[in-house]
Amino acid sequence: METETKNKLYEGMFLIDSALTGSDWDGIIATIRTILEKAEAEIVSIEKWDDRRLAYDIKRTSRGTYILSYFRVDGGRIQDIETSVRLSEKIMRVLILSGEHLRPEDIEKDTPASKLEKEKESKETTQETPAESVSPAKEVVEAEKAEEAEQTEESKEIPAETTADLEVSDVSPVADVSPVAEDVIEKQPEQDQIEGSEQADEKEQL
Repeated sequence: METETKNKLYEGMFLIDSALTGSDWDGIIATIRTILEKAEAEIVSIEKWDDRRLAYDIKRTSRGTYILSYFRVDGGRIQDIETSVRLSEKIMRVLILSGEHLRPEDIEKDTPASKLEKEKESKETTQETPAESVSPAKEVVEAEKAEEAEQTEESKEIPAETTADLEVSDVSPVADVSPVAEDVIEKQPEQDQIEGSEQADEKEQL
């Protein structure tokens, strides 16, 4: 009697030289698929996880790209996958962990790389959205309204020329007169009388 072997879910993190993923992304993904399919794995997903600076150089490489993959395979074939990775010239490291505890939403959640890509797309969409255009006719109407409003405000103000048309009688006299001026005004008639009497005496003497 044959026993049916159930494939389990695994999570594989593949480390690639960032320079290599930048120049041959499709080739790298094809290499990972070939290794998994050779081990008779059922691939659930393969996507870029993130670009990171390595804690220490690996094969004279200081920066690497992590590619995350979920797949189902017989547990006995994990060693075959790890052996194929060691023989590969394109893959530097791989870490394979059990994914049986993961839920579908855990597998589908955004990676750091996909979040960054979505933010970039969102910014580009915002920048490309054109500003609301104003028709030339609307601009003319708004300009005329503004001009009418200015004229209305000007008509409410008293023109400066009207002050020059006021008569002298309309101007209020100065209320404050200095004491010296008052004394001169009061003594002026007395002075006139004295000068008149002196002129009369002179005529009589002649």
